[in-house]
Amino acid sequence: MTHPLFEKHQAQLQNALAAIRSRGYWSAYAEMPSPKVYGETAAAAGKAAFDAQLGQRFALSQPGVQSWAGGEQSPYGVVLDVQYPVCAIDALIDAGQASMPAWQALGVDGRAGLCIEMLNRLNQNSFELAHAVMMTTGQGWMMAFQAGAAHAQDRGLEAVAYAYREQSFVPAQALWEKPQGKNPALRMQKHFEIVGRGVAVVVGCGTFPTWNTYPGLFAALATGNAVIVKPHEQATLPAAITVRIVREVLSEAGLNPDLVSLCVPANQQTTQALVTHAAVKSVDFTGGNAFGNWLTDQCRQAQVYAELAGVNTIVIDSTDAYQAMLRNLAFSLALYSGQMCTTSQLLLVPASGIATDEGFKSYEQVCADLAAAIDVSLAKPEVACAVLGAIQSPATVARIDHANSGALGTVVRAAQSLQNPEFPRATVRTPVLLACDASDESCYMEERFGPITFVVKVADTAAAVALAERVVRTHGALTLGVYSTQSAVLDAMTQASWNAKVALSMNLTGGVFVNQSSAFSDFHGTGGNPAANASYCDSAFVANRFRVVQRRYHV
Repeated sequence: MTHPLFEKHQAQLQNALAAIRSRGYWSAYAEMPSPKVYGETAAAAGKAAFDAQLGQRFALSQPGVQSWAGGEQSPYGVVLDVQYPVCAIDALIDAGQASMPAWQALGVDGRAGLCIEMLNRLNQNSFELAHAVMMTTGQGWMMAFQAGAAHAQDRGLEAVAYAYREQSFVPAQALWEKPQGKNPALRMQKHFEIVGRGVAVVVGCGTFPTWNTYPGLFAALATGNAVIVKPHEQATLPAAITVRIVREVLSEAGLNPDLVSLCVPANQQTTQALVTHAAVKSVDFTGGNAFGNWLTDQCRQAQVYAELAGVNTIVIDSTDAYQAMLRNLAFSLALYSGQMCTTSQLLLVPASGIATDEGFKSYEQVCADLAAAIDVSLAKPEVACAVLGAIQSPATVARIDHANSGALGTVVRAAQSLQNPEFPRATVRTPVLLACDASDESCYMEERFGPITFVVKVADTAAAVALAERVVRTHGALTLGVYSTQSAVLDAMTQASWNAKVALSMNLTGGVFVNQSSAFSDFHGTGGNPAANASYCDSAFVANRFRVVQRRYHV
């Protein structure tokens, strides 16, 4: 019997499956916070729901509650003071394992239907989620609504579609008949059961606590696994809201809500004990290299899907739209104060300069013009605050100050502190732009997370292409870009992107930016360079999260 939620959402699932086949534009969830889409009262209700949680205990009715903890510090200076249950990890794991047989029994269709119901319910709570994302990460409101809610939900649905497709390739049963010549054929009935690998742990990040969590969460769920969400200590509220809603959907469906739980660890040792537990069979992680590499080395019992640090690079050879190029780059570098894993850190410019539609521009002129373009893009305070958001971590502020000191190169444009009139205690910084020579590798040849960009002087375009490929091969990247009017250069960069296995953006001068990634169309990461060992989303991201167990007998 088909599960009623599969029937309810089957059209939505088919649309998602069609989208991942065509890779054209499609979105299940509206990215604009319009009352025509979300309802006239949705914005006020979402804000009220967020406000009601401040200064309170966030109850989830999970097993093994030992104490309560909190301490999130909002980059906007807003007092959050939300307390979350600290649960014994064995209790969460045992409860998750106990809930898996009933989840497995739903089958591929039932799990897909329940997952889409969860995502749609999350979408209905997008305003609450967006406020939580904004206030814990420092994202501007529009980014928090789009990336933190609608786009994250799209990424979750994308994972469900891939998981459904991969599992659907396996028939539930088959009659096996082998001819034996004159003798009767050998006949066997075979059954194939899809079984989750085991408990999954999704480790959230501090800057994109939903966008980087939903792919792993829903890939694991849709393939039959229990999931424990371990949020970043500074961005716990968006994860807690997500877990609460998912648990509500499970309870309404008559299932054990402990299939999905929130783990707020007492300390780092608790996190390490969780991810290395014998019952944990997959770990999703987005964050720094130190802990990511530790996970890969130590979690031998689990498949680790890791997105780590990278050095994203753009080669600037020539352009026939100089001002549009500068505007595009300026916005890309300023968006969320460069606190995106896709933001470009290196701009490689030939020492002799570049040809443009405005005539030849020297290396020094490119540096100066880009600095001026950043100034223009942030000239209006209300626009600047919306684009920049706030700095999420004190460590990022320290990196900005270090870059501002001139220790890493010539300061072409110094980072500045801005006042956000709506949030006077917000930590706001504009981008810092540095000039250096290609030989100064100690300055630029590592990720410096935040609004810190190097304009690197290279010998020529060929040297720029070679350096860009080496950067990605050595340190990893999620994005690579090029500006050129020459087909030979574009071909060379294409080959370099294949060699280094990184996504390439060419001549972006319009409303699409190198640090944006669209669900159902763009593959976020390739899994082929040191910045990530997996991609959002492809078949490899879901296929190893389940096993096929067969049984057979003569008939």
